[in-house]
Amino acid sequence: MKIKSLVVSAILIAVGIIIPLFSPIRILIEPASFTLASHVAIFIGMFISPSVGVAVALGTTFGFFLSTPLVVALRAFSHVIFVLIGGILLKKNPKLIDNVMFVIGISIIHALAEVVVVSFFYFGGNSSGFVTSVLGLVGLGTFVHSIVDYYLAYFVAKRLGAAGYEKLFQ
Repeated sequence: MKIKSLVVSAILIAVGIIIPLFSPIRILIEPASFTLASHVAIFIGMFISPSVGVAVALGTTFGFFLSTPLVVALRAFSHVIFVLIGGILLKKNPKLIDNVMFVIGISIIHALAEVVVVSFFYFGGNSSGFVTSVLGLVGLGTFVHSIVDYYLAYFVAKRLGAAGYEKLFQ
């Protein structure tokens, strides 16, 4: 990883840790939690390269391990999966960045990974509660949250490119 990539990764990690800690726009319905823009740094990292995306996902996971319950930190760790897949696909075909089907696909992978993580903590109880809590709140909620944050990140990345920082994304 080049020095520029390390510096950008570090800045994105800091942003990725700060947003969930201080954002006033947060929804918490156990076992789900959604903070607007909490994935923006991770998505921007994914837009830059697979390695930057994974570094940001791992760095923000470390921050979550220090400040949140285990289930939340492990949900953050699951981001490595969709970021790696998305980063590799974008590296092979950069035009996917504004493809709606790509966004939906990445959001499905994101939601499935978080459902798997949360399932380990909530499995075995009331099956209707499991369906509502894990599949409904975490699965569907993460899917929608992922799409919203993806487009926020896309907007920020486009603005950075227009402001002269397009070399970040090459």
